[in-house]
Amino acid sequence: MNITMIGTGYVGLVSGVCFSDFGHQVTCVDLSQDKIHRLNQGEVPIYEPGLEEVMAKNVKAGRLTFTTDLKAAVDGADAVFIAVGTPTRRGDGHADLSYVMAAAKDIAEAMTDYCVVVTKSTVPVGTNRQVFDVIKQTRPDAEFDVASNPEFLREGAAIDDFMRPDRVVVGVESERAKQVMGEIYRPLFLREFPIVYTDLESAELIKYAANAFLATKISFINEMATLCERVGGDIKAVAKGMGLDGRIGNKFLHPGPGFGGSCFPKDTSALARTGQEVGVPMTITETVMRVNDQIKRRMIDKIMDLCDDTVNGKTIAVFGVTFKPNTDDMRDAPSLTIVPALIGAGAKVRVVDPQGHHEGEHLLPGVEWCSDAYDAAQDAECVIILTEWNEFRALDLEALAKAMKTPKMADLRNVYETDDVMAAGFLAYTAVGR
Repeated sequence: MNITMIGTGYVGLVSGVCFSDFGHQVTCVDLSQDKIHRLNQGEVPIYEPGLEEVMAKNVKAGRLTFTTDLKAAVDGADAVFIAVGTPTRRGDGHADLSYVMAAAKDIAEAMTDYCVVVTKSTVPVGTNRQVFDVIKQTRPDAEFDVASNPEFLREGAAIDDFMRPDRVVVGVESERAKQVMGEIYRPLFLREFPIVYTDLESAELIKYAANAFLATKISFINEMATLCERVGGDIKAVAKGMGLDGRIGNKFLHPGPGFGGSCFPKDTSALARTGQEVGVPMTITETVMRVNDQIKRRMIDKIMDLCDDTVNGKTIAVFGVTFKPNTDDMRDAPSLTIVPALIGAGAKVRVVDPQGHHEGEHLLPGVEWCSDAYDAAQDAECVIILTEWNEFRALDLEALAKAMKTPKMADLRNVYETDDVMAAGFLAYTAVGR
């Protein structure tokens, strides 16, 4: 199959690379000449484990190309995927669909034969029908179908998620479009991975419902962690007891400083806004968003308590600033709330993150970037574990304590045990929900 991918951001690039690894002929398109130049030089503009190797293999095999020429890329394509950004719109919390609609218009002007226009971007319910209308108005004579094919990629594990998915969701309205989408995903069908065919609206809603539900689990366990601290419970034991129930499961029951990233904050906001617009308030989702904001602020209070109610003039070491490990993504990361609050309170903040420096440098002005954890902890009065990178899971706690001026630790990911930290020479230790 000939596939065109419009947009080489996280979703577009991963999807395009993986489709080419299925054996399809894939052309990835982006307006940014600089990005396309870098991709043609073999440079991957995002950090995603394994992506560079798979990309290089398929470029070498001639199945994957990159261009800024949308018209040439769309000509002769069996399917054109829209994988552009849908950021939260300022003012109303809804998804900004301007890039999606612009892509739809460009596709309409470029198409020459029948193709399926597939929305890969995360979009609110009703968007695919808007895409259809834009194409039809631009090219009344065009022969095409639209399809909704939401992504479910975890940053840091995207290649595996694409190649071995829990399910593939495809919203279509014609048998012809279903056949094209079926052929595209045929390698997965042959390996018996579930492909769920639905109408357009259901496919759009599945993505939002899934992310809102996972975000709900995170906010729930974070609220339970707060309750555990107040009444003397241990959130690890509570989460384990809950997670062994097959109806609940143990995933996303890890307490911490709140969720961030490119999906959960944006998608919960968009779902809540959709509910408001149609008169069906998403009360649980709206509460989840409020709880998440409260959790981030509560982490600041925990740090202040550990530092005797003031960080003014103190050196604080922060381990990890990306929203999760194995990514360079800083979008809505808890660090963007916590670190500026510490700086605003007079702290000198030293930061170490395996991949966060490039994005974090302009998002966290005023911090000092360090080469490793021990460098960041030198003469610090408190260390904060904010992202659970593997590098921070097996620290030499004794060496860390000796490097510090006042060895105190705020373990906001529950990486360590209290007894181990205190035995290593720390004067104080606080975690989440214990």
